[in-house]
Formats: sequence, structure tokens, C-alpha cells
Amino acid sequence: MITVASAPIDAGIEFAAIAATGAGGIATFVGLVRADDDVATLELEHYPGATEAALAMLAVQAMERWGLIDARITHRVGVIVPGDIVVFVGTAAAHRAAALKACAFLIDRLKTDAPFWKKETRGGNAIWVEPRGSDDAAAARWSD
Repeated sequence: MITVASAPIDAGIEFAAIAATGAGGIATFVGLVRADDDVATLELEHYPGATEAALAMLAVQAMERWGLIDARITHRVGVIVPGDIVVFVGTAAAHRAAALKACAFLIDRLKTDAPFWKKETRGGNAIWVEPRGSDDAAAARWSD
């Protein structure tokens, strides 16, 4: 299931949904907004429809590549403050190795493949965040 919304993410609810699949192995990743360098807010914008489609395509790729039972991506948009959950990724598979690899694939690839734009506010000044080379390198390790 793919969700992109401004509402807070409840990791417990997300985990319960992926756990209900009856899988033998479940892997999750929960991303939080960091307060690095005095970040007061993180604002995420997206292109509705295109963002969900990109995330759904990644989920399908993971399901096919690792034979998953289920994959969930829930991503928050709008203004978010440090400590808030910005993303939940969950994968369910018959065994742990597939779930772990697929979860890592999804978080690495969504950072580069999904159309999100980030703006950080520090000391009253807002700046758009440029893509990081480290994100590109992480995504590249999953190329065939």
C-alpha cells in the first residue's frame, strides 16, 4: 500500500498492517526529521499522482525482485518538525533476508526516484535542499 499525506504517521498502525500479512519476516524503516544544524522545520512538496505512481512502481519492483508478500510505503508531506516521522517503509516476506534487502532497496530508491522537494527552515531562513551524492550512490547499488 502506498500513502502520501500530510497527516502524522503512526508507525504502530503501519507495522500492524504489514504484520497482519502472516509473513515469516518483516523489515521496517522509520525516517525521522532531524534537527541537524538547527533545522526548525522541513517542508516536503510533491507532485500528486506522479509521486504515488513512482512509489507504487518501486513497490512492484521490490515485490517481484524479492518475492514479497507485501510492501508498504507511507510518506508525509507538508510542514514537519524535528522528531516527526517523515517516512515508513515496511516489507513482508517468507524469510528475513528478502524482507531486509527489499526494505533497504525501497528506502534507498525512493530518496532518488520519487518526486519530492525539500525545504528546510533554520533561524527563520528557508532553503531548498539539493539532492545528495550519497543518496545517488545508495540508489545505484541496486542497479541490475
